[in-house]
Amino acid sequence: MLIYNTYTQQKEEFKPIDDGKIRIYVCGLTTYDYCHLGHARMLVAFDVIVRYLRARGFKVTYVRNITDIDDKILARAAENNELFSELTDRFIKAMHEDEQALGIFPPDQEPRATGHIDQIISMIETLIEKEFAYQAANGDVYFSVVRFPGYGKLSKKNTDDLIDGARIEIGELKKDPRDFVLWKPSKDNEIGWDSPWGYGRPGWHIECSAMSTCALGDNFDIHGGGTDLMFPHHENEIAQSEAATGTRFANVWIHNGPLRIDNEKMSKSLGNFFTVREVLKYYDAEVIRHLLVASHYRSPINYSEQSLQQSASALERFYISLEDLDISGAKYLTNSRFEKAFYQAMDDDFNTPEAFSVMFEMVKEINKHKTKDRAYANQLGALLIRLGGILGFLQNEPSKFLRSAVSIEVDFQEIERMIAAREQARADKDWKRADEIRDQLATMKVVVEDGDEGSSWRIER
Repeated sequence: MLIYNTYTQQKEEFKPIDDGKIRIYVCGLTTYDYCHLGHARMLVAFDVIVRYLRARGFKVTYVRNITDIDDKILARAAENNELFSELTDRFIKAMHEDEQALGIFPPDQEPRATGHIDQIISMIETLIEKEFAYQAANGDVYFSVVRFPGYGKLSKKNTDDLIDGARIEIGELKKDPRDFVLWKPSKDNEIGWDSPWGYGRPGWHIECSAMSTCALGDNFDIHGGGTDLMFPHHENEIAQSEAATGTRFANVWIHNGPLRIDNEKMSKSLGNFFTVREVLKYYDAEVIRHLLVASHYRSPINYSEQSLQQSASALERFYISLEDLDISGAKYLTNSRFEKAFYQAMDDDFNTPEAFSVMFEMVKEINKHKTKDRAYANQLGALLIRLGGILGFLQNEPSKFLRSAVSIEVDFQEIERMIAAREQARADKDWKRADEIRDQLATMKVVVEDGDEGSSWRIER
């Protein structure tokens, strides 16, 4: 199995530290607002990666943290006149609801920064003892970048070049503009914890170093997150962790690509900022998930009405092929060319576009054999559902998906009554009446498809 390692910028044969076991840490959300589509892109990308690793037989320990103490959190809580913990609890609950809607499995561990203050303090103490960190006169504790020769290796940035772009903010007392904060003082009326450097709270970067090593050990297999975190967050994690432990931090770094809205960066100021729950009001969750998975995880995704319609059409093709099959008693084909091709695609750096291409070949094969060899078509259908499940798809009843449309109201009883009336008209050879009913259904965005075993219907998307 090949995985693209951002650290080395090449695909590498993946070998876990412990045979058959994989430890993976992914930087999660800072919980002060609802999940937006960019968050969903990251959450779904690593959900697929973990699903596939497990399908390959690995025992995976998946850790994804929650940042529940941060400047943005405290500012929003003050703005709302509420406790910061009430704010974060509310949005953590909302995040879990959005994840469930999109079919995202929960991580094995979901550590919170506020639950690891002792470990954070301990790691900072170690860094100071090893002279990788220092306390400034204003109480801030900083990591000394110049003391860590490997700084910049992940993002491929030259530390000398960083001096030009770095600046010391008002109130900061860094020895070097590239240094970053590990601990900052809190005022008496602010949130904080007692520490050897006074009452205060941790910087953002140190939180992940403490939580990941606490959950998975000093050296683990995979560290992941969005490309926007590569610098400075992940670069700082490497520096802190390796300076503190004296060993390699993560063996492989995986970064998912960004999500754009109509080919523009998502931004509230541009008016193209969408939360997951807003989009779910208009589109089926599986359609949104398909949009986020159909492109390779490292590639940028463009979110648009057209791309959503393409995803809806793709899923319709899958479900239409499965609709009239008898899957319940069918055993899926083992070791078939389709299964081999699917695994070969996913073994090549989780190549989901190629995996979907294999699944569409299966759709053609299913449709070709529905009348020729029904048993074979059923077996192919069972395999299609199993492979789809590895990516988080095709687990609904076909009729349920095909007859659902989030953006319009559907009167199922009325549609069924009209379908029955049309069936009767066809039986009576009243073709004019049958066509009239079909046209009426079409105005309701109902597509009628006639087959040997009667008529079926679905919502036009």
